[in-house]
Amino acid sequence: MYDAVLLPTDGSEGTRAAVEHAIDHARQYDAALHVLYVVDARIGVARETTPEVIFEELEDQGRRAIESVQSQARGADVETIEGVVARGDPHQAILDYAAAEDIDLVVMGTHGRTGLDHYLVGSVTEKVVRLSDVPVLTVPLPEP
Repeated sequence: MYDAVLLPTDGSEGTRAAVEHAIDHARQYDAALHVLYVVDARIGVARETTPEVIFEELEDQGRRAIESVQSQARGADVETIEGVVARGDPHQAILDYAAAEDIDLVVMGTHGRTGLDHYLVGSVTEKVVRLSDVPVLTVPLPEP
């Protein structure tokens, strides 16, 4: 049913449930697991530093997050595991990656924001769900 599963991650502990679901689906369907970390290119930086320094630090953080998921997936006998760090608007980078890599299923965590917080912060997951051409499995993340 699925040949390629995409897990966008921010590397936080809260995404653990989504990681487990993505790995389980990849293993169950013998699918390739793609792990994507997106550095939000729209972030502002202080004048004391250059944007490139910040982006490099965030990309390093992304590589560590991907390596952690890859290690967990190898331990679960998932054979094909791709890892990519990208820059851009997070929801659009996820959609673009899914289209370019012929992804069959996207697995994402939800933060469960409501009210003003949801209005101000928005939701990458919600945008992906609304705009994706492929199924998106949303996994509620535990409350902090």
